[in-house]
This record gives sequence, structure tokens and C-alpha cells, in this order.
Amino acid sequence: MMTEIRQVYFCTVCKHVVEVVYEGAATLVCCDKPMVRLESGTVDASKEKHVPVMEASAKGIKVKVGSAPHPMEEKHYIKFVEVMTDSKVCRAELKPGMVPEAEFCMGIADVKEVREYCNVHGLWKA
Repeated sequence: MMTEIRQVYFCTVCKHVVEVVYEGAATLVCCDKPMVRLESGTVDASKEKHVPVMEASAKGIKVKVGSAPHPMEEKHYIKFVEVMTDSKVCRAELKPGMVPEAEFCMGIADVKEVREYCNVHGLWKA
């Protein structure tokens, strides 16, 4: 049986981001170079806040990126917010100009991990 791993990799050349769901090849390669495995940050000491904040909402849960809104500019923005439970992964894709938050139809008690990806500062989780 294959084990689910949910690792995120980044290409330092073209900036592509790849999520690996199940363990496979030893090395991911993009642009003829090994991709970098991203580790999720959990403590944010920078001016921009990156650690996801989850709260109850009318639809289920709302995930905001940081305790202060994260910039959503062309050169610096949140690419996605992802919520993981025991049985599913839900993702909201974001773009510059959008509000750095997303709502998901699930209960807070079901959530195992919440993470987001900033195109400048990488992967963050709560």
C-alpha cells in the first residue's frame, strides 16, 4: 500500500511548484536541476504574516493568511490555501488582487493541517 506524503517542491529556475501526494522517484527534476523540497514554516517573524489562521464561519471554516492581511500584489502574493483532513484535501487557488483568505465546507474538528504558499516566502502551516 502506498503512503500519502503531501510534500511540496519548488524549481529555483522557473519557479514551478509541485505537490507530491505519494512517494515515488528519489529526486524530482525541473529545468535540468533537482527541485527543492519545501519545509512548512510555523513561526513568522517578518512584517508580512504567513501563518494561516483558522476560524469558524457560516459555511464551515475560514482560513485567513496571517493575523494581518498578507499582500496580494503581482510580485508578492499567496498562491494557494490548503486544508487537510483524514479523508480529503481542499485547496483554494488565489491570485494577485484577491483577499488572502478562503472558506471551506467542513468542521474545525475535522481539520488536521492548514497550509498556504507565498510566492516569495514559501510554504507555511498551522
